[in-house]
Amino acid sequence: MAYEQPEESGGFSFAVDPTSPHTHGQRLGKLSLEGRKGISTPHYFALSSRGCVPHLTQDMARDRTGITGMYTALEDFIERSLDQTPAVYQMPVAEGQSRLRQFIALQDNSWLVLGPRRHPPVPARAANTNVSIAIQTAIGFSTLETDDYVEAVRKLTPDIVLGLADYEYSKTPGVKRLEKMGDRTLEWTQAMIKGLEDNADRVPRVAFFAPILPIEAEQQSYYLETLTSELADRIAGWTIYDSASVNAVPAKMQHLPRLALTNVRGPHDVLDQVSLGIDAFVLSFIGSATDRGLAFTFNFPLSESPDTERRLELGVNLWMTTYATDMSQLLDDCACYTCTNHHRAFVRHLLDAKEMLAWVLLQIHNHHIMDAFFARIRCSIRRGTFEHDREIFHQRFQEEFPPCTGQGPRLRGYQVKSGPSESRRNPQSFRSLNDEGKVAQNIASNATAEGTDLEDVGFAELLA
Repeated sequence: MAYEQPEESGGFSFAVDPTSPHTHGQRLGKLSLEGRKGISTPHYFALSSRGCVPHLTQDMARDRTGITGMYTALEDFIERSLDQTPAVYQMPVAEGQSRLRQFIALQDNSWLVLGPRRHPPVPARAANTNVSIAIQTAIGFSTLETDDYVEAVRKLTPDIVLGLADYEYSKTPGVKRLEKMGDRTLEWTQAMIKGLEDNADRVPRVAFFAPILPIEAEQQSYYLETLTSELADRIAGWTIYDSASVNAVPAKMQHLPRLALTNVRGPHDVLDQVSLGIDAFVLSFIGSATDRGLAFTFNFPLSESPDTERRLELGVNLWMTTYATDMSQLLDDCACYTCTNHHRAFVRHLLDAKEMLAWVLLQIHNHHIMDAFFARIRCSIRRGTFEHDREIFHQRFQEEFPPCTGQGPRLRGYQVKSGPSESRRNPQSFRSLNDEGKVAQNIASNATAEGTDLEDVGFAELLA
C-alpha cells in the first residue's frame, strides 16, 4: 500500500492513503514516529488504568497481545496532596527518556498517549474555571490548571498529548456556557502550544492533538478559524468527543488524524464512526466486557444476511453454567493465547473460583479479537466494500452484548462516582457474625440441618 510520504520522516506524521478521501468518510492511513511501531488506521489505542491495561502486566501485553499503543490519564498519577510532588515526576531517567514511560514500564516501541482525564471520566463535582478543568484523583476531586498540565507534559514526554477541552461530561451546557466553551478552549490551546514548543524552531516537543468540542460547528467557529489561520502548523491531530463533530474539522486540516474519545458501546458503534472518518479510538467497552466475564465472538466481514431472523450474539457470557463442561475454544479458529491453550470450561471455572487468571485470559482474547476486527475493517475499506459489509454486520449481529450474570472484579473509587442513596456496587466482603452467627451455630448443631439452612441466614454459600 503506497501512502503519501510524511513531511518529517524523523518526527510524528500521519500519512493518508492517496485513494482515501481527505475529508469525510472511511479512510486508510498510517501513524508514524521514530522508534515506534507504525500504526495502520483505522485502529485503537489500548485503554490503561494507572499506567497498565487492566489485568495485564506490560510484558504480558507485549508477548500475548498485539497492543501497539496505550492511552493514559494524568489524573491517574496525581496521587498525593497538591503540596507534594507525585512519584512519577521523581522517576530518574537518562536524557531523552520519558519519565512516564519508565514509570509504567512501557516498552520502547509502543505509543504513549497522554490526556488529562480517564476515559470515560468520572463526572467531577466542581465546574471548570477560566484557568483549570475539574478532575478526580486518587485523593479526591481536584483541579488541573493549564500551566500544571504543560509542566506535566514537559516532564513526562509522551508521544501524543491531548489538549484541554472545556467540556463537562455529565452536563448539557446552557446557552451562556456554550459561549464560553470555545473561548476557554482556544485560550488553553494557545497556552499549551506556546508552553510545549521548542524555543529554537517553535515546534511542539510532542505531537499535540487539539480538541473538537462536542457542539455545533457554528458555536466554535472562532476557535476553529483561529487554529486554522494561526496554529495550523503546530497541531498534529484532532481529539473528537462526539462522532458528529467530525463534520466540524476545518477543511484545510482534514488531513490530520482524528482520535475519538467518544461513547463507543460496541463494534456497531466502531463501524459507524469509522464510516464518518474516525482514524483511531480509545475503547472502554473492551475492558468492561472482560470484567463482566464476556468473551468476544463477533467477526467482520460476514457473508450475506441469511433468511433467518435470529441475530448472532456479540459474545458469550462465560458465567453461564452451560459452559461448565464445554471443552471448545472461546471462539472457533481463534489463534489467541487463550484459545490455543485453554477452553471455555476452564475459564468458566476460574470465574466461578474468583481467580484473577480468568480476567487475564479474557482480556488477552478480547484484545486479540479487536486487533483482528480492525485489520479486517482496513481490508474492507481497501476492497471498497466497507459500507456494504457494515450493513451486513448490523443485520447479523445483535446491538448489545449479553447481560452479565456474575460478579466481576471489585470496582474502585476512581472508576465510579457514588450518588446519594445508592446501593452498594460491590457486595460486602466481611461482616460481623452477631445474631446470624448464633443462628448458624444453632442450625449447625442440628444433625439434620441442610446446607441450604446456613445459606438462608447468610452464613455460607452452597456451591453444589
